[in-house]
Amino acid sequence: MNNETTLNKLIEMHFTAMADVLRIQLQDNSQDHLSFEERLGYLVDVEYISRKNNRLHRLIQRAAFDQPQANIADINYTSGRKLDKSLIHRMSTGEYIADAHNIIIMGATGTGKSYLACAFGVEACKQYYTVKYLRLPDLLADINTARGLGTYKKLMSSYSKYKLLILDEWLLTSLTDTEAKDLFELIHARHKRTSTIFCSQFSPQGWHKKIGEATLADAILDRIVHDSYTIEIQADANMREVYGLKNIKATK
Repeated sequence: MNNETTLNKLIEMHFTAMADVLRIQLQDNSQDHLSFEERLGYLVDVEYISRKNNRLHRLIQRAAFDQPQANIADINYTSGRKLDKSLIHRMSTGEYIADAHNIIIMGATGTGKSYLACAFGVEACKQYYTVKYLRLPDLLADINTARGLGTYKKLMSSYSKYKLLILDEWLLTSLTDTEAKDLFELIHARHKRTSTIFCSQFSPQGWHKKIGEATLADAILDRIVHDSYTIEIQADANMREVYGLKNIKATK
């Protein structure tokens, strides 16, 4: 069997990174001093790392983050934000996902709730958890459309399976009775099985009125609040203005 045949087989089996490195090794005799086991190990390492990187890229892409560039290392702890750095570092490890707990991020408009949530989401992807970012209004619209198409159960099942679901603009406006029931079904399906990050301008005490029907509101809050870590961002400055992003939201 000649080298070209081997390279073609590697490519056919989708070991493209390994094929690329093998081709380089065949053309460069600087590695001739390495043993067979050392050269094989290097080929396997390159292919392994390539596949892990590709998987991470797919996870981040499929998560559809509002801010895919968000990074825990770049979080601004100044501007009077009063962020608990140790808590944020602890959450970045994914411990809360392993325990099927939630995170509630509260703060006024422009304080960086979405950025922080996306940063947590990117970290979760790096740990190879499945993640999905959604604005609550978009989620409710998707559910309503699915009901009309007869794919309601399929959609709800798919959203219930993400290891981390990020719901931005959580309860920004009041829900209809149908929306409240849909939300309860989703929260119930995810309860103690998966994790959710809720980004809200209001504390949980203010959610009750937004949900509407008292019994349903109690049931939803009971499945969220007791299993959640809370991060409240208190900013003296609007973070969009700090970073010169004041008008970006309006143009999206």
